[in-house]
Amino acid sequence: MKLRGLYAITDSQLLAGGKLLPYVEAALEGGARLLQYRDKSDDDARRLREAEALRDLCLRHGAQLIINDDLELATRLGVGLHLGQQDGSLSAARALLGPRVVIGATCHGQLELAEQAAADGASYLAFGRFFDSSTKPGAPPASPELLEEARARFAQPLVAIGGVTLDNAPELIARGAAMVAVINALFAADSAAEVERRARAFSQLFEDS
Repeated sequence: MKLRGLYAITDSQLLAGGKLLPYVEAALEGGARLLQYRDKSDDDARRLREAEALRDLCLRHGAQLIINDDLELATRLGVGLHLGQQDGSLSAARALLGPRVVIGATCHGQLELAEQAAADGASYLAFGRFFDSSTKPGAPPASPELLEEARARFAQPLVAIGGVTLDNAPELIARGAAMVAVINALFAADSAAEVERRARAFSQLFEDS
């Protein structure tokens, strides 16, 4: 599967109260290609249940599910994995999950981290935050110019994350982002229909570029 387009990331607070599945389905209907399940709670039973339901939705829509920072859950469901810098060994995860599974790595704003991740077998390299982000307010900043440097150096697709909106995404795509990872600008919505509308608008940016 080509890694290009809208990368939707769930947020357990934004999607509380029964919104998780309908809002995610709306994002997938709108063209999201990757979905990252991000839930930092320790309710393992609920996380397994939700991740299974999301995997089924992704299968139905031809998208890929990525689990944030939980190798065990990703292995159990046979889906992708995203690792931050403190989330364990990427090369060990690659050895366990095999060569075909999508594994992404957080590289912040540092090409050296991307160099290491690429060597360890990352499927994509995630840079950010590019703009002020309510999900990760303290994350170190990255510049749009960094994407151009990374595109020249790495074969892996690049993901831009952190405060991405419909207004600022076109510049990131123009500078080399194969995917934009979006949380608030997608899911902080009043209805599933609005989520789908936003997802379509993000997806359209890739068709126009």
